[in-house]
Amino acid sequence: MDKPELVASDVDGTLLDPMELITPRTAGVIARVTASDVPFVLVSGRPPRWIPGVANAAGLNGYAVCANGAALYDIAADRVISAHDLDPLRLHDTAQTVRNVLPEARMATERIGDGLVPFVTEPGFRNPWGNPAGEQDGEVNDVPIGEVLGHPATKLMVRHPGMTSQEMAEAVAEVLAGADLEVTYSTNQGLIEISAAGVTKASGLAEVCERLSVDQHRVVAFGDMPNDLPMLRWAGHGVAMANAHPQVLAAADEVTAPNAEDGVAQVLERWF
Repeated sequence: MDKPELVASDVDGTLLDPMELITPRTAGVIARVTASDVPFVLVSGRPPRWIPGVANAAGLNGYAVCANGAALYDIAADRVISAHDLDPLRLHDTAQTVRNVLPEARMATERIGDGLVPFVTEPGFRNPWGNPAGEQDGEVNDVPIGEVLGHPATKLMVRHPGMTSQEMAEAVAEVLAGADLEVTYSTNQGLIEISAAGVTKASGLAEVCERLSVDQHRVVAFGDMPNDLPMLRWAGHGVAMANAHPQVLAAADEVTAPNAEDGVAQVLERWF
């Protein structure tokens, strides 16, 4: 690939090292990318409120694709500029269908809207990754299930600590077939994430590229988990980290070093 016109990177397991930090080497190459007037776009399963810490560490103030493509966030303005929701009826129907095959599962939703708590959980739901805002036991906003499902949400999250995420995704694949939904996961620790049909990291990145007039074939993208697959397949050059999920390794155009060894930087240093 020639010098890219846009760089897109997943955050956790990709841009961040295993200590969830931006290393000096990676920060340096990001600075050279942006100094060359090439946009560097964060593309994450994280919600918008979990982006500023990473953006500040990376020195970024442009766009971030959040919630697996369901929200486009303007970092500098600290504002969500577009969102793609599941409506309450779809949330209730989906939750009931999932519960039929995973009766012990617990639900949570990510929401964007004035007056809404952005993240609400059914009692018993716990994030497998804790809370990057600093709470030791993870983000907990327990409310009745009716409240979890009662407002439009960018994604429905389903947690089952007794299963892997891959096992969960396989378990619900048949019952949700034809339901016009996207089912994916960004960790294999018993969590699947459900969004509206067509809402993926690829769709979110495509929206950014349209705004910036960048052709998809001029995009290099980095990722490590199944929620990155649509983006890596869509981009002109999709790069998997060596620590990536086997499906991602198989689909990528290239495999770089792991996030513990500045894999993103090693590729970008060819051009920047």
